Amino acid sequence: MFLVGLSGGIASGKSTVVTVFRELGCAVIDADVIARQVVQPRFLAYQQIVHNFGSEILLESGEINREALGNIIFSHPEKRQLLNAITHPKIQKEMLKQIFKYFVLGYRYVILDIPLLFETNTLTKYMKHTVLVYSDPQTQLSRLMKRNGLAQAEAEARIASQLPLEEKCKLADHVIDNSGDWESTRRQVLRLHSQLEDSLDFLLVRLVAVTAVAGIGGLVCFLLRHFLS
Repeated sequence: MFLVGLSGGIASGKSTVVTVFRELGCAVIDADVIARQVVQPRFLAYQQIVHNFGSEILLESGEINREALGNIIFSHPEKRQLLNAITHPKIQKEMLKQIFKYFVLGYRYVILDIPLLFETNTLTKYMKHTVLVYSDPQTQLSRLMKRNGLAQAEAEARIASQLPLEEKCKLADHVIDNSGDWESTRRQVLRLHSQLEDSLDFLLVRLVAVTAVAGIGGLVCFLLRHFLS
C-alpha cells in the first residue's frame, strides 16, 4: 500500500474529486474531519485551545466555534502557528491509525485529503504521489463568493492567504483541472485512479512490511527457544 496526498485551494472543488474517489471504492482519510474530531470537548486539544484562545471562541453548547476561531487565526499568523502546534500532532496520530487499518484491509493505496499539504510541506515526503485539484482564478473566485456569500474583496483576501494554485501545480505529481463541468472532472479522476490501481508501488511497500514482520517473528522465536532451552 502507498499513500496519495490530495490537496487543492479554497473553493477549487476538492470535495467533488473526493466524492468521485469514494464512489470508486477508494480509501480516503479526511484531515478536516479528523481535525474537527480532535477538538471535541472530551479531548486534550480542546482544553489547550480554550486555555490559549479564551472562552469567547466557544458556542453555547461548549463546543468550539470554528468560524470565530478561524477569524482569529486568519488575522494573526502567530495564532495560526499556535493552533497548528496544538492540533497537528493529534491529527497525524489519528491519521496513522486509519492508515494502518486500510493497510491491514489490503488496500492498494490510501488517499490523504489534506487541505494545506503543500503549504506545511511536512507530509509530502511520505506521499508516493501528490494530487492537486486546480481551478482557474476566476472560477475559484466566483465559487467562493457564491458558496460563502462573500464580497469580492473579502473572497480575494481569503484566496490570497493561501499558496497560489499555480505554485501548487508545480509541486504536485498530478493535477486535476476542475475549472470545467463535473463530467470533465470525473473523467480525469477515473484516469488517475486507473493509473494508481495499475501501479506496482504497493507491492514493494507490502513486501518490506511482510519481511519486517517475518524478521521480528523469527527473532522472537529464536529468543524464546534460547531462554526456554
